[in-house]
Amino acid sequence: MTISLTDTQTQAQPTWCPGCGDFRILLGIKKALVAMGKPLHASCIISGIGCSGKLNHYVNTYGFESLHGRTQPVMTGVHLANHKLNVVAVGGDGDGYGIGLGHLMHTMRRNMNMMYIVHDNQIYGLTTGQYSPTTRQGTKTASSPFGSLETPVNPVKLALASDGISFIARGFAGDVDHLYKLIQAGMEHEGFALIDVLQPCTTFNKINTYDFYKERVYKLEEDASFDKTNKDLAMKRSEEWGERIPIGIFYQANLPLYEASLPAIQDKALVEHDINNINITGLYKEFI
Repeated sequence: MTISLTDTQTQAQPTWCPGCGDFRILLGIKKALVAMGKPLHASCIISGIGCSGKLNHYVNTYGFESLHGRTQPVMTGVHLANHKLNVVAVGGDGDGYGIGLGHLMHTMRRNMNMMYIVHDNQIYGLTTGQYSPTTRQGTKTASSPFGSLETPVNPVKLALASDGISFIARGFAGDVDHLYKLIQAGMEHEGFALIDVLQPCTTFNKINTYDFYKERVYKLEEDASFDKTNKDLAMKRSEEWGERIPIGIFYQANLPLYEASLPAIQDKALVEHDINNINITGLYKEFI
């Protein structure tokens, strides 16, 4: 099936700040869906709370806007109900690496066939510039006027330490062509995919700007010495931050899927099962 970028449009208009990296992540997701070539109703986008929380309003697929930090339980439920869907969750660094980190760790180790894209701007943008879990130590923000005291979360390193996850990548919102190919690769991968996206916040983060990243990022796939199947090597590259910042696929492996061990969905999706002969009258009486 052939679809175009126009097909992915909705009537809703983004309300992000001018220059926000969210616009480019949105475009990257749309371009990946077009490249995949699947019907748009074969995908579902789950969002959390934050600047990225309205993204599924702007893509012509199924969507669900969940609670803050709760994208993982919701996407898991959607996936188990219909594992044939291309299920993608989006959220910010505060949403995914702060309040939602506990959910993320368990989702990664289960390795279900779905993807999570994190808009990592190293700040709380929607609530006007407080420091987030990925804010660099010493950064002055609205909630850390003397500099953040905390060691920042390293999303790629954390994911690598989670046994079970089979696709870990980092993208940059300033390079949409590279980003959409990463997203497409994550969608086509059989297993759980995490893509941490370096996403400049033009309003509240004046340090991690487009120019900051353009001067530092390099692509792992252009480094002949790198092997994305080598977890130890990926761990070493995950620790690089400063003059050089790697982007691309850090780790990819063919690992067992959680859903492959669930008998109820081996022949068909849960939504395809016939439930006409199931009587739930007793449940109604007990709970309603």
